[in-house]
Amino acid sequence: MILALEAMKNNPYLTIRAAAKLYEVPRTTLQTRCAGVQSRRDIPANSTKLTLIEETVLLETILDLDTRGFQARLADVVAMADRLRIDRHASRVGTRWAERFVKRHPELTTRFRRRIDYQRAQYEDPTVVNAWFQLVRNVVVKYGICDEDIYNFDETEFLMGILSSVKVVTSSERRGRPRTKQPGNREWVTVI
Repeated sequence: MILALEAMKNNPYLTIRAAAKLYEVPRTTLQTRCAGVQSRRDIPANSTKLTLIEETVLLETILDLDTRGFQARLADVVAMADRLRIDRHASRVGTRWAERFVKRHPELTTRFRRRIDYQRAQYEDPTVVNAWFQLVRNVVVKYGICDEDIYNFDETEFLMGILSSVKVVTSSERRGRPRTKQPGNREWVTVI
């Protein structure tokens, strides 16, 4: 299509029908492009709900919440978009708008998050973890424990009363499932 348009621009005697046949493009499409109508792929959608500035602010807010450990659910993204539209007296966004918003922005993705107790999250500080491993090294050296006498075990836990994970919007650069901190006022069951 681009080559046909360039050929018509360079040769004023070349007709639309001849250029369409020569470059094997639809004549009606070439005719509309000559009239100045752009391709749907090259123009933004007419039904864009948020302005470019509003989308940028919403994207930055979602990424900021994600870095703080408070990932937004799709319903939260819809609520934020609705709040922006209400401020300029516009109607609300649709039910599937948040999913399309995430697809439009490669920086975002949806994942199921994992809940973690707030007190447990505090102990994920690298200095605390390194101090614990240093303590283990000291105990091994102090008592002369051999490597073959050290065994490994794994554990998992789940929170009583919480049945499922929630789908959240998070950064696409994140590794693994995002975790949400919550108050530790529920009973944990640990499986070793």
